[in-house]
Amino acid sequence: QVQLVESGGGLVQAGGSLRLSCAASRRTPSNNVMGWFRQAPGKEREFIGALTWSGITTKYADSVKGRFTISTDNAKNTVYLQMNSLKPEDTAVYHCAAGNYVNNEARLYPYWGQGTQVTVSS
Repeated sequence: QVQLVESGGGLVQAGGSLRLSCAASRRTPSNNVMGWFRQAPGKEREFIGALTWSGITTKYADSVKGRFTISTDNAKNTVYLQMNSLKPEDTAVYHCAAGNYVNNEARLYPYWGQGTQVTVSS
């Protein structure tokens, strides 16, 4: 089992930035990939991006390319989501997830954090 704990959410004005963190209890072959998803009220869970712990393989949703960046600190077993130029439509609960290959399908990530709320005011 792998436990994931997100932090760093909050309220920010449009155009601002936030950095989310996701600490993993351990790294195993079953969680070689870390992903970020978000879910707004009344909407389906949406893929943001994912990468391997090595950083070699990455994938981003078109909606966040150029604004959001995922990175890792392997020594801390932590993955980050840097969000810049935030928009009100980025308001959602943000979840990190762990799996074993880079993809954009939530169902293929077996491990999930509880989520952290991000609210962007206009």
